[in-house]
Amino acid sequence: MKTSDFYYDLPQELIAQDPLSDRASSRLLVLDKFSGEREHTGFHHIIDYLEAGDLLVLNDTKVIPARLLGQRENTGGKVEVLLLKRKSDNVWETLVKPGKKAKPGSRLFFGNGLLKAEVLDVVEDGNRLIRFEYEGIFEEILDKLGQMPLPPYITHELKEKDRYQTVYAKYEGSAAAPTAGLHFTKDLLEQIEKKGICIAKVTLHVGLGTFRPVKVEDVTEHKMHTEYYHVTEEAAGLINQTKKEGGRVICVGTTSCRTVESAADEHGIVQAGEGDTSIFIYPGYQFKVLDALITNFHLPESTLLMLVSAFAGKDHIMEAYREAIEKRYRFFSFGDAMFIK
Repeated sequence: MKTSDFYYDLPQELIAQDPLSDRASSRLLVLDKFSGEREHTGFHHIIDYLEAGDLLVLNDTKVIPARLLGQRENTGGKVEVLLLKRKSDNVWETLVKPGKKAKPGSRLFFGNGLLKAEVLDVVEDGNRLIRFEYEGIFEEILDKLGQMPLPPYITHELKEKDRYQTVYAKYEGSAAAPTAGLHFTKDLLEQIEKKGICIAKVTLHVGLGTFRPVKVEDVTEHKMHTEYYHVTEEAAGLINQTKKEGGRVICVGTTSCRTVESAADEHGIVQAGEGDTSIFIYPGYQFKVLDALITNFHLPESTLLMLVSAFAGKDHIMEAYREAIEKRYRFFSFGDAMFIK
């Protein structure tokens, strides 16, 4: 299986640069994974495709303002630091630009010295381990100095920080939003629960690897990044009960999907717990838990496009993407949605 098999040509103007004022007003392409049949509607009609006894699985991670702009202490040269993963209280794995100038021992400062840092080591993929120095509470300083780490294909400035958060975001730790969840409003979630659809929340802190391109032509040689996940006893119980009673487990986003599939044993029983997952789902994968998926439109040749192709079949997905382009759907993080049933 080749990476190039998952290429499609997307006009630049279809990459959504700004979120819609009303989260639920995005468009929705509904795809039948068995027949390939497609319908076109609005996201606020998602409730019409959900049934009593179904379970929605949401990822309640919260994006941190992980992009820091500062200077190198010795030269005053500009530096950009993106926080990827907290290793201990004050030590983070980061992506630094320009990386060549960020050698171990280099010192950086941000916000006129409100936050200082020292590069400790160079680790896998050229990432840097950095130790921060500050007075007060790190999260408060980060909220003051940091910017939302928008994907590289979004060039517009985000006017409201909370538009890159889901309305149910709770646990801080992500470098990117679980974007399928951006379409939901609190009102829509209340309507869904009133219809008899249960909601389970899991946590997966989305890493920057989400945007890293697959650089090998043989898909099976791609190495996935690791991400932290947590499944509570309550969430595991809801998922297992739904499966037992014949309801559908519907994941909101590929991150929720990867979480439940990582937490499931060989019999498809989801185990409560936490850890790091590097699960890579591509065509040929046998899903243990997922029955339906709400997702956005993904980048060409990306691991996320491979995941949805594994679920609905590559031909069905590529045909749906072709039609979405013809109908001028909006793509990627702030774009429109798909429901694969």
